[in-house]
Amino acid sequence: MTTSSIAPVAGSLPPAPDAKIAMGWMHTARFLTTAAQLHHLPPIDVPEIAFVGRSNAGKSTCINTLTQQKQLAFASKKPGRTQHINLFSLGKQGVTDAVLADLPGYGYAAVSRSDKVRWQQVMVNYLVSRTSLTGIVLLCDPRLGLTELDEALLEVVRPRVEEGLKFLVVLTKADKLTRAEQAKVLSITRLHAGGGEVKMFSALKKQGVDDVAQLLWQWAHPVRPAAEPEAADGAQPPAAGAVPEDSDKNSL
Repeated sequence: MTTSSIAPVAGSLPPAPDAKIAMGWMHTARFLTTAAQLHHLPPIDVPEIAFVGRSNAGKSTCINTLTQQKQLAFASKKPGRTQHINLFSLGKQGVTDAVLADLPGYGYAAVSRSDKVRWQQVMVNYLVSRTSLTGIVLLCDPRLGLTELDEALLEVVRPRVEEGLKFLVVLTKADKLTRAEQAKVLSITRLHAGGGEVKMFSALKKQGVDDVAQLLWQWAHPVRPAAEPEAADGAQPPAAGAVPEDSDKNSL
């Protein structure tokens, strides 16, 4: 399979916060709900950021490191066995201003073919139709690079990324590589990601942890567009593409 690039639309992000602010925000993560089927997920009206990746890519470790919580994301002793979408809310003082979605790992050989097919379809439906989805973090082992399954995921999300969905490739286990090897894999992955964000990450050495936390904070706190001038009668004109109040903006 040939690797395809995706060119994200430039978004309006706020300035990056101090690392302590971003990490403090990540530390507020708490379990929200879990769902075995897409229609069981609750509607969300705040930015939702999904973590995806192969079963052995270090996804749970990455989430736990970012949130500074040892067991927030469950790491099964048998990779690929966890087959639920887990949501975690973020926000201080009881206010949820973002949600993290931990999607099941894919590609592990010990899982039956029927389970693989079922979960591939659930993930595709989630990535294509989840209206609250704001950004995707793809976890990859840099020693393997982007696999065929990772490339297939890129193809699935390409239309939404081109429409403005945020996208980040996190290259985990960076401590396994030398500086020269890291530079090489960064360069290659950036080409495959079409200019999207790519960051090295090591839970052991804490490399890239602050950078990723700061970027996710920016995703969850976008700059609001300037208000339109008021109409002559004092009424505020509707924003372009506004959804009527009686419609379900968060239906799947």
